Amino acid sequence: MNTSVNDIGTEPTGVPVGGKGGKLIAASDCGGCHREGEKLLGPAYVAVAEKYPDTKANIDMLAKKVITGGKGNWGEIAMTPHPDLKEADAKEMVTYILSLK
Repeated sequence: MNTSVNDIGTEPTGVPVGGKGGKLIAASDCGGCHREGEKLLGPAYVAVAEKYPDTKANIDMLAKKVITGGKGNWGEIAMTPHPDLKEADAKEMVTYILSLK
């Protein structure tokens, strides 16, 4: 482990940091189930971006899915609902995810 003061905080964490959507994801509980480039409990963000074109309809649909939760699209493990998440924030998060192609 590198403990040099000059290098602390420079190792990649796998947490997205792109724009408002990336910051919202980094501040959420999403990392407990998802990673940018690898499947954890849920699909990798990159896999979601590859499956769904970056369209308004897909952003709306996926934002609703983030808020309501559900299962079946990526297997039998259910995604936890996030009912307190504002729709506008969910759309920012999904927009960021779909930009990862």
